[in-house]
Parts: sequence; C-alpha cells; structure tokens
Amino acid sequence: MRDGETERDNNIVLIGMPGVGKSTVGVLLAKALSRDFTDTDLYIQSRECRRLQDILDGHGRDIFLTLEERYILTLDCRGHVIATGGSVVYSEPAMDHLADAGIIVHLDLPFDQLERRINNLPTRGVVMASDQTLRTLYDERQPLYRHYADVTVPCEGRGHDEVVLAITGRLREAGFPMAGA
Repeated sequence: MRDGETERDNNIVLIGMPGVGKSTVGVLLAKALSRDFTDTDLYIQSRECRRLQDILDGHGRDIFLTLEERYILTLDCRGHVIATGGSVVYSEPAMDHLADAGIIVHLDLPFDQLERRINNLPTRGVVMASDQTLRTLYDERQPLYRHYADVTVPCEGRGHDEVVLAITGRLREAGFPMAGA
C-alpha cells in the first residue's frame, strides 16, 4: 500500500475473455466484500451514449481501442471491484493505470467452455478483427492476460459463487488486504 492508503483503497480488477463471467462475478465479489462495483464496458457505453457494438460498427476496432484506453485512464476508483472489457489488455497504459490502483485477477476458462457460453458474438461488442475467429482471438489474448495478471483463477467447473470463493482465497494467498473478508 502507498502512504496514507488503507486496505480498502485497493481495487480488484477482473480481466479475461468475453463470456468468462467478469461482470457477473464482479457484482457478486463486490457484494461479498462490501465494495463498490464498476464495469468498464458500461462506463464506456454511458459516456458514449451508445452500445459497444454500435461504436465498433460505426468507427471500427482501432477507434474503439483508443476510446477504451482513454476512458480507462480517467477511472479514479478506490476500493472497487472493476470488471474490464476483454480488450483492455491491448493497452499497456490502461493496464498500468489499473495495476497502479489494485490487483489484477485473470479469470481463466478453457476455450471449449468459453465457446459454449458465447452465442451472440456478432452483437456482443467484442473487439476483434473482421477476419478473426473466437479461437484466434482467444489464442491472441491469453498471453496478454497471463502477462498482466497478478493472480489467475481457473473457472472451469465452477459456478459464479464458487469463482468468488476462489478469488477471495487466491487474494488471501497473494497477501492482498481484504478487511472483513
């Protein structure tokens, strides 16, 4: 912790592929730890007054990534659980900003299970090149998630509540301060 900070100042930042459960698990984790919750996808949508998919359709991948980075860099949260969009790992400045204010938790799920969960890829607001498949996106992002993660939590075979328990357990193991947890 930095001087003058309390253990409640540290954010818990969830990263991972679309469909892994960052938003759902984030809400449950925030509730379990009595923290505020921020979903960066919703934050971007509210600032832009349009859906992520509309931004992607209207302006393309590169403009979206620029907007995402800009909005992440404006976040000034303390003691939040933050669920990020899966593409946040493309921005080193955004990831550095998030890491400076907390711990990065990678929610990991094998590709075959992830593929079964995502049935709305064309309308979901997933940042991907026009020639990319979910498989190539997964293969491209996994090394980035591992690079930025302080902690990785396997989600295979776990329900949302079990993932929350696994996260809190891994955070304790990592020495992350969690008052009341």
